[in-house]
Amino acid sequence: MEFMILRRANQSTERGQQPPALEPGTFLKPSTEAVRLLRRGGEWSQLHGPFAPRELVAGFTLIEAASKEDAIEQVRWWPLFDSGAVYEIRDAGCAGNCHGFDERGTVEGNVPRRDEALTRYVIFIRSDAGAEADLVPPPEVIDRMNAYNEDGVRQGVLLAGEGLKATATATRVHFANSKTSVVDGPFTEVKELIAGYWMVQAASMEEAIAWAKVYPYPGDGDLTLEIREACERIAHQEFTPEMRAAEERLRAELLETELREAFKKKARGG
Repeated sequence: MEFMILRRANQSTERGQQPPALEPGTFLKPSTEAVRLLRRGGEWSQLHGPFAPRELVAGFTLIEAASKEDAIEQVRWWPLFDSGAVYEIRDAGCAGNCHGFDERGTVEGNVPRRDEALTRYVIFIRSDAGAEADLVPPPEVIDRMNAYNEDGVRQGVLLAGEGLKATATATRVHFANSKTSVVDGPFTEVKELIAGYWMVQAASMEEAIAWAKVYPYPGDGDLTLEIREACERIAHQEFTPEMRAAEERLRAELLETELREAFKKKARGG
């Protein structure tokens, strides 16, 4: 099973600090450089960042796991010193027969080609009531999207794309004070949620915006997109020896606490 792990933004990520747990995922530049495209009544308008951190994603990665429980356990063992981090675990895949793709290629065998001279931009489609209800677009709409994705890969524009299931099956893992807590969805703050993404490579933000405006989205109604520039791998923060030492101390404290609780439970006859 494939899951997308979204690192929710906070003040530290909006200052450009990059959590190493996302390697080898995609980290995004702060929203000061972001653009939101709003389609209302068939007309497009733009909003320029910064945006409220609670509405944002700071980065994401895709992982393979045998089950949702396995995915949660993987995330819980990411660096604990990233205090205040919230990781949202979502089932990858959109409703219907739409096809996700990445560097492994598309269902038709087209493989994205990275052009280092171009900048990567992530286009998020913000969620709405329909996405949270997992409404399935008509087959002809999905076919048109799949065809457009294949053509985008062939043209060297699209690098990846994937839909996300509604948050009824989602989970958030909160990191705080060397501990983690788990909260299950659904999450009611729909305007803070993501329903899917595309990664394009373009010469400028304006070029990425132009591509986003002509995509055959499912439905002709209101739509909100968010376009963020992705950091190249060289910009990612290294996991320094000091950070490793801090992580080891926190893990030791966590293990000691878990063992103490286990002994207490056994003593109570649990």
